[in-house]
Amino acid sequence: MSSEEVRNIQLSTERLKFRLVQISDLGAIHDLHSFPEVDEFNTLGIPKDIIETKEIVEALITDVQCQDIKDYTFIIEQLLNNEFVGLIALKLGGVKSKSAEVWFKLHPDQWAKGFGTEALSKIIDFGFIDLGLHRLEAGCAVENIGSAKVLEKAGMTREGAKRKSLPLKTGWADNYEYAILDTDRG
Repeated sequence: MSSEEVRNIQLSTERLKFRLVQISDLGAIHDLHSFPEVDEFNTLGIPKDIIETKEIVEALITDVQCQDIKDYTFIIEQLLNNEFVGLIALKLGGVKSKSAEVWFKLHPDQWAKGFGTEALSKIIDFGFIDLGLHRLEAGCAVENIGSAKVLEKAGMTREGAKRKSLPLKTGWADNYEYAILDTDRG
């Protein structure tokens, strides 16, 4: 995919649409990162101010603009009303491994509506069909039951756990490791 094709990527599902992050998304992303309940299992931490969030957003935008694209970070919005749902991303691994890591963060007002599973399923399809990947991986804190359910509902398999690998504000947390292969999808 050329960088021009990447910049114009637009994906959608029955209820959601996805587009790459833009600087105009700064306010919504800052708000998302500022919720204590979103931060609970997030290694990023709550930004001290919008300037810190702007640096994060600018880095996400720069990743998509470079020739050798490694990260696809999407804004998730409701198709019906353009309401902000959250973020979801694919971080590509090595060319030979044909793998990527997926992560997502949803606005608390959008939890428990099936949006996480719907979004992750679409990004899994994007990784396998559009990018020709072989393996997608994800992780979540052992205590993050909501994210674990989303990963499993989207077809990912829990492969194991890492002990004390996540630096959370409450201390080191154990992490479940999930993956799905292109051959796992029927």
